Amino acid sequence: MSAVVPTAAQIRQTFLDFFKSKQHTIVPSDNVGYTSRDGARIFTNAGMNQFVPIFLGERSADVDTWPGVLAKGLPTRAADTQKCIRAGGKHNDLEDVGLDTYHHTFFEMLGNWSFGDYFKKEAISWSWELIVERFKFPPSRVFATIYQPNKEKGDPADRDEESWNLWAEKFRSVGLDPDIHIVNGNKKDNFWMMADTGPCGPCTEIHIDLTPGPIELSEERQREGAKLVNGSDASCIEIWNNVFIQYNANPDGTFTPLPAQHVDTGMGFERLTSIIQGTKNFTDFENAKISNYDTDVFKPIFDELTKLSGKHYQSTLPKPNEQGHVIPVSEQEKIDVAFRVIADHLRTLSFSIADGIQPGNSDRNYTLRRILRRAVKYGRTLGFSGKEPFFYKLVDVLAAHMGDVFPELRVKKEQVKNVLKMEEESFNRTLDKGIELFEKAAKGGDISGADSFQLYDTYGFPFDLTELLARERGLKVDKAVFDKLMQEQKDRSAADSKGNKRTVSLSEIETKEATQFLGYEELKNEARVLEVLSVKDKEGKDQTAVILDRSVCYAEMGGQTGDGGLLIIGANTFPISSTTKAGNIWLHFMKDDEAPAVGASVTVEVDAARRHAIERHHTATHILHWALHEVVSQDATQKGSNVTADKLTFDFNSAALTPAQLSDIERLVNERVLANDPVSWSEIPYAEAKNNSGIMQLFGEKYPENVRVVQIGGKPNAIDGWSMELCGGTHTRHTGEIGLFRLVGESAIAAGQRRIEAVAGLEAYNAARADADLLKLLAGKVSAQGAADLEKKLDQLLSQQKELEKALKAAQQREASGKAKELLAGAENNAIVVNLGDVDADYAMAVNDALKGQFNGVIVLAATGGGNVTLMANVAKDHQAKVQAGKIIQTIAPIVGGKGGGKPDFARGGGKDVSKVDAALAEARKLVG
Repeated sequence: MSAVVPTAAQIRQTFLDFFKSKQHTIVPSDNVGYTSRDGARIFTNAGMNQFVPIFLGERSADVDTWPGVLAKGLPTRAADTQKCIRAGGKHNDLEDVGLDTYHHTFFEMLGNWSFGDYFKKEAISWSWELIVERFKFPPSRVFATIYQPNKEKGDPADRDEESWNLWAEKFRSVGLDPDIHIVNGNKKDNFWMMADTGPCGPCTEIHIDLTPGPIELSEERQREGAKLVNGSDASCIEIWNNVFIQYNANPDGTFTPLPAQHVDTGMGFERLTSIIQGTKNFTDFENAKISNYDTDVFKPIFDELTKLSGKHYQSTLPKPNEQGHVIPVSEQEKIDVAFRVIADHLRTLSFSIADGIQPGNSDRNYTLRRILRRAVKYGRTLGFSGKEPFFYKLVDVLAAHMGDVFPELRVKKEQVKNVLKMEEESFNRTLDKGIELFEKAAKGGDISGADSFQLYDTYGFPFDLTELLARERGLKVDKAVFDKLMQEQKDRSAADSKGNKRTVSLSEIETKEATQFLGYEELKNEARVLEVLSVKDKEGKDQTAVILDRSVCYAEMGGQTGDGGLLIIGANTFPISSTTKAGNIWLHFMKDDEAPAVGASVTVEVDAARRHAIERHHTATHILHWALHEVVSQDATQKGSNVTADKLTFDFNSAALTPAQLSDIERLVNERVLANDPVSWSEIPYAEAKNNSGIMQLFGEKYPENVRVVQIGGKPNAIDGWSMELCGGTHTRHTGEIGLFRLVGESAIAAGQRRIEAVAGLEAYNAARADADLLKLLAGKVSAQGAADLEKKLDQLLSQQKELEKALKAAQQREASGKAKELLAGAENNAIVVNLGDVDADYAMAVNDALKGQFNGVIVLAATGGGNVTLMANVAKDHQAKVQAGKIIQTIAPIVGGKGGGKPDFARGGGKDVSKVDAALAEARKLVG
């Protein structure tokens, strides 16, 4: 009888259910976009990224951290499956994807976490229980590693005897020798660090021996298996890492104990699935086929690729050549590499776009563009021509396959498809020309740096794609010369931008020939730089602004926020932070000081993900206006609105709305969204619009001779929609693109005036999920009728709570600001060392934040709210040579019976002994001098 092999979905759920049974809060995956602590915009590359502030003691693991998740009190245990991307920086697997069975740019990391709760004993016990008792891994094939430092090399910490003893007990319980099954590892293998600085600690890994043979191994075979641990043999691989976070790695190379001990684990979901499915649920190691790609994680994508291309995946793998390069040789090897690359890259791009990161020309956005272009190039191997894009057609099957676990894929599916199709169509023209030019350059042998630079700068052909084509032919590319030419171009561009700016205020900008706006239909255009200005804003701050002859960027007006995006010249990009108007001129404010030179020809590219989110909210505003008239009255007149990517607000004159009215309005809007009516616009004379009672307009406003009418429903240009408004903003093409609409607040803003706050799209989904989770938790404790009543009142209660929280936070900020001014007035010798008294840690942090922006010195604060001591220190850069924040807290925290630490500029700690606060601060004053 054949073994029942679990699906990937069942394997993932088994992990989550197991830790839920151990009182872990199951939290959602974080966004794949991550901003590191140094401000760099990178990808989430590990499960622990979102928890770093908790590990450092900078905030508690409060419920608000995870939208839609509810827990009693403060969760100290969590588990999740995290979406990860490793395609840049320290963790970069891009070049290896497709050439083997296990490298990916996108993968899921299963993890369980303890925030100052359990530690080594529970973590190891539960690892054994899940792996051996629940998943049924054969114990004789399981090995554990523990940390064994090399003191001669200055490795931190001591040997992890506690983990050794805990593992020894487990192996002895099934009759196995711990001296065989526990392997010592060095700092490289068993001391985990996310980066050069930050939370870290010793770790213990679990490895499995996958060598052919019987299910359970003899002692001799077990000894042979132990020799393979931490080696390069793919028949013995790591499956799980338990990290015991005890330290913070400081910039100076030292390791400071953290205020609390934490557990951070990670198990690759794709690898776990490949082991279970490849061994037929551990029943066949003789014919095991361990490949992440030979699982039902990838099979649906491969099946769809076969339908589209007519090619079949056969699981072949290329071998290294004499130079050690892995290059596919046979036709089937090339096909199989292409299948793996395309499937992997589809996941990376789809999840990134769904999370708001699009292919572009800067930092991680350019990484995505490179990945897409690699996938398109490999599509040629499967016979896809440049005439018809293919890549976007795979999104449907991915969303169907993974949408239950990651619903954002389904919510954003059409947007993902549109972005991928547009990018592929654009690159197809470049690819054909690039390959043609590459072939010419390759006739002379190795590719010169000048040729690779021309391919990149003139034709947008990524350097890594040039390297890939060269590697397939056994050629090299002169990267040193390429890098030199790139830097020279950047230097020229920077010099050009600095030499042609004049400084003006917004009021001094003269209205010249109007900027031509092209953004109603397009998201990218070619333009010419007319002028580069240094513009003083209302606060007197200088901002670099570029004036173009034409632009697809929407300039802020009529309540709709302005677009961000990029100005592109060859390989150089200039990020646009926002766009606004000065008369009829569009001002594109640069994110950085640099700008293209006057007269330069540029490509203008809108941040499409942000624009589409704004359009969803703007179109929803029109439907909301119509619904107000239907439910309340025609006299509920618009008094203003604000539309951003995150939400919409709509101001109108009316008495307070009843819960029933709010419910009816929300229902009506969603009915119109689901009807998927067309959204169109026409330009007509204002006199005609003024005399049409069906067109809503803001009376008292001054309109031009010709106006734009946005209508929903009806026939285009017929001015017969069920909603018609004078509006110059951008909108969705159909109401169905909004996805979902949710009211989140209704309140008074003035006598007789109300304000509605609402969200659409993924933001609305998140709000709905949070409501559903709350109902599920609370409804179990009341009667059926009580649960129904609770549901009716929920929106109103949540709105009131949100308003109260805002008011309390604002009040705290005001009080903290006042306290900061008081402390600044009494500062002496470049130092502020003070006990704030019986206040909580949040208040202390607010005072700290108010001080550090105004005080160039050393700040040490203590707070004793709740009977506990909170300590924090800030040291301005000019004073760090003398004293560092981390050293201050590390020294004074033990005085109050606690510990702590941090970086040279900021550190935090605490303790229990309130009576010793003055002594601790006295010691701090000695350190400060």
